[in-house]
Amino acid sequence: MSETVLVIGGGAREHALVWKLSQSPRKPKIICAPGNPGIAPIAECANIGAEDLPSLLAFAKSMRPDLTIVGPDNPLAKGIVDMFQHVGLKIFGPNQKAAQFEASKCFAKDFCLRHDIPTARCATFTNADEALGFSASLPYPQVIKADGLALGKGVIIAQNAAEVRTAVDDMMIKRIFGGAGEKILIEEFMEGLEVSAHAFLDGKNYRMMPLAQDHKRIGENNTGPNTGGMGTYSPVPFADASAEKLIAERIFDRFMAGCVAEEIDFKGVLFPGIMLTDRGPYVIEFNARFGDPETQSLMRRLDSDLLEIILACTQGSLSSQSIQWKDECAATIVLASEGYPGVYKKGLPITGIAEAEKNAAVKVFHAGTKLKEGVLVNSGGRVLSVSATGPSLPQALQTAYAAAEKISFEGKCLRRDIGFQSLSR
Repeated sequence: MSETVLVIGGGAREHALVWKLSQSPRKPKIICAPGNPGIAPIAECANIGAEDLPSLLAFAKSMRPDLTIVGPDNPLAKGIVDMFQHVGLKIFGPNQKAAQFEASKCFAKDFCLRHDIPTARCATFTNADEALGFSASLPYPQVIKADGLALGKGVIIAQNAAEVRTAVDDMMIKRIFGGAGEKILIEEFMEGLEVSAHAFLDGKNYRMMPLAQDHKRIGENNTGPNTGGMGTYSPVPFADASAEKLIAERIFDRFMAGCVAEEIDFKGVLFPGIMLTDRGPYVIEFNARFGDPETQSLMRRLDSDLLEIILACTQGSLSSQSIQWKDECAATIVLASEGYPGVYKKGLPITGIAEAEKNAAVKVFHAGTKLKEGVLVNSGGRVLSVSATGPSLPQALQTAYAAAEKISFEGKCLRRDIGFQSLSR
């Protein structure tokens, strides 16, 4: 009898995970809460919000899945893993103590300092005047971060004193990120190229995934406000094997050793954002789950059984896994609603997905979509992730952009320069 797997979340990341899990030779029955219209053809969708922890726990206790996989950060930060484990349910993701690496940037920074993990010089503050005083001692630009979770948007790069003051005021006084801005970090700006590193962890061992690069800003050439991510690709041509080796040795090795020393049981995915500087790799921040939209590209390249890997992580047997990755490149283009990451219209009809997916190299993952009277419409800022594979990065990008052009909805927005830092080198 095949396993029953519950996946929590309803975005393009979860769609990519469900899509990959559905290919497992173990043929699991997959239920996704809440899921989305793209997930519905390959998994049963349960209409329970990803942050409704009491309802998720009650649902899981009644159906007793063999495994639960958590996609988003907020349920992890709120302790969903601890809740499920308390009633004997197997779940993949860091417990609440380990989830602090993402839920509190201050916790993560202090950990880096204790374990000699390279990261930018910084200080944390709960008082706006003290924050501004420290800022005056640093050169510009500076990075201002809300301590808590802010949907990937709580980071401001300030070019001068006026921009620092505005960022501090927005976070600590106006509270535009809510409680996430009760404490902030101000840190030095690091020069270099940013990459996304992911690894599976089983509490004592880790296995790195191929590197990817995300494009956080809404505008081309990395301009405009931060978003949840407008596109990714993998592998990263400018990050060679020597860069990966340094990331493993200076970041993941030291992270794992630190967790063991401090009795932090991290089972799940660790995803540090990393700046490749002339001094080597530096941690920008830690994420305690699969990235979005990085997962969409990574799952296109994974050539092993995702379910087997995740089960090994929960059982502490990751070292026995042989994880294979396809040599081909993957590129993902995010289609967003006009106005994102600010105010945008919802309920706009979407067409062209079936046409885009006629190319076997293309897969369209749903994020902010829903069915309204049988018609697929947008319901979020990031609407779709158009992912394509190819023998080279330019070919994967060309295929992804051609597919994206076949999809239409009013105000469709996308970046047309995904991969520019690799293509220009």
